[in-house]
Amino acid sequence: MPLLKIETSAVPDEEARNALVAGLSGIVAGDIGKPEKYVMVSFVSSAMTMSGQRGDAAFVDIRSIGGLGPETNKRLAKDVCELLETSLGLSKDRVYMNFTDVSASDWGWNGSTFG
Repeated sequence: MPLLKIETSAVPDEEARNALVAGLSGIVAGDIGKPEKYVMVSFVSSAMTMSGQRGDAAFVDIRSIGGLGPETNKRLAKDVCELLETSLGLSKDRVYMNFTDVSASDWGWNGSTFG
């Protein structure tokens, strides 16, 4: 159910990208408290500017049916930004994040919805 989608101008090689998405999957599962078998992580390369300047940046969109809230979102922001900083060299102030709690009836999977 949880989805983390990252759009970034940082372009890691395939091995680093695969390690990053695996690490992000583990963070999402652990911080939200959902089984990792339901977590999806999407990595999209994108041209970006931030603060009117080019340079590496990222937008991270996290969606889940339940599990999100003020404390969880703070923990996710910290953990995701730390991983992006160590794996991609992205400064934390070059990352925007969005958190969306989705109704189970608005999330489809396996030919139906969760609610």
